[in-house]
Parts: sequence; structure tokens; C-alpha cells
Amino acid sequence: MADLQPNKQELIKIIEQSKVSPPPGTVPTTSLPLSFFDVPWLLFANMQRPYFYEFPHSTHHFLETRLPSLKHSLSLTLQHFFPFAANLILPPPPAKPHILFAEGDSAVSLTVAESAADFHFLSANHPRPVRALDTFVPKLAPARVDGDTRMEPIMALQFTVFPNSGICIGLRCNHVAGDARSLHHFMKSWALVCKTGGDLTSLDGDSGLPSLDRTAVKDPYGLELVFLKAWWSLASTWKNEDQRSVLDTDDHHSLRATVVLCRDKIERLRHWITNQLANDNENSTTLHMSSFVVISALIWVCLAKSEERNSKVNKDDDDPYYFAFVAECRSRLEFPLPTTYFGNCLTVCFAPVKAAELLGENGVATAAKAIGKEVGELNRKPLKELENFLIKFKKIKDSGWKHVTVLGSPKFGLYETDFGWGRPKKCESIHFRDSTAFLIAQSRDEKGGAEVSLVLSKDQMSRFNAILEEILMGLV
Repeated sequence: MADLQPNKQELIKIIEQSKVSPPPGTVPTTSLPLSFFDVPWLLFANMQRPYFYEFPHSTHHFLETRLPSLKHSLSLTLQHFFPFAANLILPPPPAKPHILFAEGDSAVSLTVAESAADFHFLSANHPRPVRALDTFVPKLAPARVDGDTRMEPIMALQFTVFPNSGICIGLRCNHVAGDARSLHHFMKSWALVCKTGGDLTSLDGDSGLPSLDRTAVKDPYGLELVFLKAWWSLASTWKNEDQRSVLDTDDHHSLRATVVLCRDKIERLRHWITNQLANDNENSTTLHMSSFVVISALIWVCLAKSEERNSKVNKDDDDPYYFAFVAECRSRLEFPLPTTYFGNCLTVCFAPVKAAELLGENGVATAAKAIGKEVGELNRKPLKELENFLIKFKKIKDSGWKHVTVLGSPKFGLYETDFGWGRPKKCESIHFRDSTAFLIAQSRDEKGGAEVSLVLSKDQMSRFNAILEEILMGLV
């Protein structure tokens, strides 16, 4: 395990603060309604993502040669992704929240900074303090209040230069504006416009321009009102945005690390699980055994066993241990949405397994079966759990049942975000800060591989790594 660096390494010097908007006259005043997919994310914390790039040049070189093109391409890109430059309008009930873009009052705040921290330490896979990356993700500007209505900015960006080592592009974004696919669509589009010197026609290629047509979203089960009532009820008790958090317990003593799984290990794991389930009474051929499923099953069991050795989970426990995951459903709906749909289009699934079974000899196969079954149901009934997911999530927490949530996907192409100086060295997601969540992304260096980011205590991290190695060594 790498030595942890002192907090002084996190200090940065602010060089510039500004705002970036779409070019004047390119976006009319636009009010964008929230769909029933968007409203639940009013209750959750902002997405926070730093992208680290190697850049062996001085701060002056960055300010003179890179910063102008980054700003210009950002402005050009925002005319198509203008909700990120807009404000979230939160009127008192029964009025509905919405996104409002108004020229002169809508922009992305941009901070430029310099850091003396060790770029290579921060952008590596080894364990680092859970708060080590926070400095490189900006805060959103404070909300404004006009009478009973709050107006909150949606996105903030920060460029941090590590002289002669690298750059970090950090962002904070209100999840209500769009899901991870929408955010990555924006980032890759911005990078492409920057790389091509401001050529907007480059966006007409494979990724395409975003679709902002909210009328394409149908609400057959009346979920919008269900979620709005939950928002109105909870928001009335909150004092600030920081309380919108389900996955953040902010444990300053935890460590954040990334486990890399090569394609060969993932394929061997898939083959091993398939063999384990071959004689199962249920028809295992109907189970969904994607990389997401088998990796999730592996990590879930390793987390449970690392907790069990710390007496948090008992081998004789018959209580359910829940695995929760969000899944994109653009192509799964009765009203299919285009891949380029800009907004949230996520549903929520819960896969329960008895803790005793999860810790048993066939725990990984049992976990994969449970997750794969939920994915199969998702393909048939994508909105099955969505109506009650807030109630169910609260019940799980209030009952003290163990649970873990997986974020991300190995399909988003994070490492394709090239602004013209190469692919990222490291992409992170830091809006989860404890062992109740982990994130899956594709591997930077191998097609078909994966990265798993976790936040654990030092002791649990050591146990987790030992259990993971033991399971992977035992695959035949």
C-alpha cells in the first residue's frame, strides 16, 4: 500500500475565476421541464468527477496555449448542451421545478488553479485518502433566492495545473440535468470540439447532437406526481444542497482505491459462474451474465466477506443483503428514446440475497444469479421498481439491512475523452465516500477490462484485496 501524503499536498492556488456561456444569440430563453426520470435526482448529491491528464508543461504554457481553446470549445459546445449552463428553478409547491436558460443569467462557472500536489500519486490506482481529490472538483455557486423560489446553478468546472506533470479537469454537476450517459456525451463532445479546433460539424458523427425533446418521455404510471410529493416533503426540511446525499457519509478515515480486472480474469469468472449454475433448478441460460453482472457479483461478495471478518455481517444471518443498481433504459422502454437523449433515463433495481448465502461457498454464483435475474426482469419490465424505489431504499436503511449500491458502467467510454493531448490517465467519480457503494468503469488500457473504484477503511481494504485475490486464484 502506498504511503499516504500529507494534507498540505492538497493546497492549491487560484489563478482565475470566470464564467463561460454559449456564444451570444445562439440559445434562446428556454424553460425545460423535468421528466419523471429527472425528479428523483433532486434528492441526491451532485455528480463529482475529476479527469486527470498527463501534461509535462509549465502553468504558463497551459494558460497561453490550452486555456483559450478549452474556453472557446466549451462555449461552442454549450450551445447544444445548454442545460448545463442553465439554472435549476425550485419554486414552492405545487409549482414544478424546471431548468431555465436565459442569456445573461446562465453560465458555467470556471476556476483555473495551480497545485503543488503530486500528480502521479493522485492519479494512480493505489489507496489515497478519501478526501484527497476533493480540492480538484469545484463547488457550485450559492443558490439565489427570489421570494419563495430558489435558483441553483447546474454545473461548475475547474482546471487544475500540476506544473510539468499534468492537468485535472474537475466538474460538479446537478444530477437532475442528466444521467451519466448525458454527462459523458457532453464531455466527449466538448473534447472533440476542442481537439478539432472548434469544428462543430465534428459532432454530427457517431456521438451525434443531444436530443432535448422531453415530450418523447411518457409517464404511463403517473410517477411524476409521486416523486414530486417526495421532493416537496423532504426539501422542506433541508437547509442546503449538501443534505441531498444518500451515498455520502463523509468518513475522513477511509481510503479510495481502484482495482483493475483484466479481460482474461473477467472471462474466466464468467465461465466459472456459468459452470456453477449449470445444474441449477432454474434455467441458467435465461440469466443475464454480462461483464457488469459478473464483476458486480464478485465485488459484492468480497465486500460482504471483508465486512464479515470485521463482525458486521454474520455467516448465520438470514436477513436479506441487498444489491442496488441503477440501469439505463433508453432502449428498454415502450417509448424508446434515442441514445443521444439528454436527461435522466434511469431505473432502479434491487437484488436480495441472504447474507449467509452470500458468504457461503457459492456466494459469487448466487450473487450473479440474483443480479442477472433482476437484469432480465429489467429488460421485460424496466419501470417495475421505479415507483417504490425511494420507499424501498428508506426501508432497507431504516431496517438496518446490509446493502451496497453499484454506480457506473463499463460501456461509457470515459477514456475516450481526448482534448488533443491524449487520453486521460485516470477518471474518477468521487461523490460516494463509504463502503455502501462502488463504481465500475471500463479499463483504460485494455478493451474488455474493467476498473472498480471503492472506498474502504485501511483494514477493510486489506481484507478486501486478500479475499479478491483468493477468489480469482481459485477460478478454473
